[in-house]
Amino acid sequence: MLSTTTSLARAQCDAENRLTAAEEPLASLQFRCGGEIPGTIAIPSLLELVRKARAYNLKLGRTIRANDGRDAVSAWVEVEPGPDGAAITVRSWQAAALPPEDQAELAAHRSAIERDLAELSARLDGQQNVLTVETQAPDLADLAAAMRDGSGRPWTDFVALDGNSHAQPLHWRLLDGAALRVPGSERAWRATLLPQEVPGEEPSGFELCLSAESPLPPAPSAAVAARPTAPQNGPGLVGRDIAPVLRQPIARIIANAETIRTRMAGPLAEEYSQYAADIAAAGQHLLSLVEDLADLEVVEADDFNTAPDRIDLSDVARRAAGILAVRAQERGIAIDAPRLGEHLPAIAEFRRVLQVLLNLVGNAIRYSPDRSQIWIRLEHAGARARVIVADQGPGLSEEQMARVFEKFERLGRSDETGSGLGLYISRKLARAMGGELTVESAPGQGARFILDVPGDLLAATPVTGHEPDQQQSDDGGN
Repeated sequence: MLSTTTSLARAQCDAENRLTAAEEPLASLQFRCGGEIPGTIAIPSLLELVRKARAYNLKLGRTIRANDGRDAVSAWVEVEPGPDGAAITVRSWQAAALPPEDQAELAAHRSAIERDLAELSARLDGQQNVLTVETQAPDLADLAAAMRDGSGRPWTDFVALDGNSHAQPLHWRLLDGAALRVPGSERAWRATLLPQEVPGEEPSGFELCLSAESPLPPAPSAAVAARPTAPQNGPGLVGRDIAPVLRQPIARIIANAETIRTRMAGPLAEEYSQYAADIAAAGQHLLSLVEDLADLEVVEADDFNTAPDRIDLSDVARRAAGILAVRAQERGIAIDAPRLGEHLPAIAEFRRVLQVLLNLVGNAIRYSPDRSQIWIRLEHAGARARVIVADQGPGLSEEQMARVFEKFERLGRSDETGSGLGLYISRKLARAMGGELTVESAPGQGARFILDVPGDLLAATPVTGHEPDQQQSDDGGN
């Protein structure tokens, strides 16, 4: 039943849902939400109510909620449709000051948006020297190769900063958001530096994200038609044609949805914020699926092989832990990685081992309870070198362990995280390097994923530091 109490304010909208007249306090809320008079209704919940009333041609009344960046507003509003629009009546109005914004949460949202938009990501040490770099953008391939070859040098050595002639990197705060040019790319780029900060201390490292101001232009149709068939071991349809086209628009959908969800673009009702969160989650799932399908295409090629080299598994494990440290910290999960001074020489491809460990540690974070612990341990196993990733998650049954490495296997997960390809691809990579990926687990006892690769017998450096099995037992691990 609609209210018959005295009205506090009246307003009128036209047939295009444009607010043509409004009394206070509704008029002020319209302006603070970014609207105008006359102008389209800028209060999302009011706009929805007007649309429904006009669509059903019924007089409707309900409580609307909004916030204008300063106050949270709750009001009872009635809308009566007419031939040329609708009459709006406000019967009650309550406003309460919004709680102060959580700056740490805002910083985390900003970091998530920058990672989604980035077409190149690199790990830097505390002096902004390059440690690792990853990109899928064709016009950044030369930059990534140069940064890998020049590992240990400042990242600014490999790009041209607009308006800056300094040879050495400036303070990271001056470089955060800097415009730059990349040799071999015609696009304009922007750098974002995400610090690994400890309160009261200088950052121990950084995550560098390069984002383009525009998407990569499509190749001319004639060039596409004349392009020779890709070699068997090169990227196929997904990796060559589909993934590059989809990455940028999907990343921008995710970033825009996150901007809306966190109300960085302006005040928004809670239900609309939740819609944006759903869009961002679906976009993340789609982007992960595209990346996994591109990797799947590569590892299933008949002549797929890796580029073995002498690597230190301890170093790769520490880098994987560092890359995922922020994601773990958001849930209070501690990653116990190999200590500095520990070494385990192996023969394998650095990039592929890092890819496998990122998948294993990422899964451990996903399945572990909040405020738990993940261990990354090293072992000699005869002529093999071994990395163990163990967690305190729910564990796996015998039947689940038999299926966990199958293609598209998600072990009954009904959420929108993961494609079910990560472990399948990781095992393929391990075997392509002459190694193996296995799992040991039991229900309620967590899981231990074990990556074996050939050891470097010519570099007989022993593993030093804590012992994996004993440490895990002492810590109550899996």
